[in-house]
Amino acid sequence: MAQLIKLQDYISRYEWDTYKYPSQYIRLKSDNWQKLYQSWIDPEEEAVESDESTPKLQDTKSRFSKLKNLVRKNKEVEQPLQPMEKKKSLILPDTEEGLKQFFLNNLFSFQLKWATSTMTHISFVNESYYQDPRLTYLLQRFPDTFLIMYYPIFNLKNAPIESEIILITPVGIEIIYFIEERSEAVIMAGDERTWTIDFKTRVSKVLSPLIALKRTEKVVKSILHSYEIDDFAVRKTVLSRTNAIVYATEPYQTKIIDKDKYNQWFDARRRLSSPLKNRQLKVAELLLRHCKSVSMRRQEWDEWGTPYQFVDLED
Repeated sequence: MAQLIKLQDYISRYEWDTYKYPSQYIRLKSDNWQKLYQSWIDPEEEAVESDESTPKLQDTKSRFSKLKNLVRKNKEVEQPLQPMEKKKSLILPDTEEGLKQFFLNNLFSFQLKWATSTMTHISFVNESYYQDPRLTYLLQRFPDTFLIMYYPIFNLKNAPIESEIILITPVGIEIIYFIEERSEAVIMAGDERTWTIDFKTRVSKVLSPLIALKRTEKVVKSILHSYEIDDFAVRKTVLSRTNAIVYATEPYQTKIIDKDKYNQWFDARRRLSSPLKNRQLKVAELLLRHCKSVSMRRQEWDEWGTPYQFVDLED
């Protein structure tokens, strides 16, 4: 499951420490999946372990209270992560495939938490993101080593600049513009300004995706260039999973991926088995440094949350 390191102008935990959280997320995901899977195949053993762990849980709550006091005094603290907590009354799916989807759905909520809060600050989130099918698709279908910036807003020369989706992979950056209509529609790439969408019964024009892609590319490259990073690949992609896209020639330095090419494009990214790279994390850190973030200081903390979720506790 890919990592959501920036969501529009919400404050992100990855802004705190871009080098720490990506690898910590991967370890946390693995630990929680193993714990969940073990409780699924042997629920009785899990129940015994839960009973035996009660004193430790109380100790953790006590340490957590101390942590809150430290934060109120404006002291910086690190935040080790603990596995998911599971209530005994929780009913798990019957099949392993169902269990995997259950796990991914809970992990999605956890991702949004990390992408909209830090230890000391929190952003007010538009609830629509919890049901955003495109965001869900990007996070649940791509490798853990893909770092996603979902329509981030950059601050350059004190001016906010909206951008497209940015995938930071171990081998480069891919800027993606989604253009998806009803399945019967055919998209026709036009001139520099407009593209045409043929719905059979009517025809409409839309602003060319290339404009937004070029704007985002210019921002990304200018930031990296200011830090003398000019050799990290930046690619642009127009993507449609639902429609055919007709064009005479493919735009310069831009890939057009329609429904016929989608599976090949998707499989190539799913097969990328490279681990996180130091240069990849450096690029992510620099881009996050220039993003706009709107938040407020926390007044209180959620301690235990929903029946089955990742929790952040002080060790």
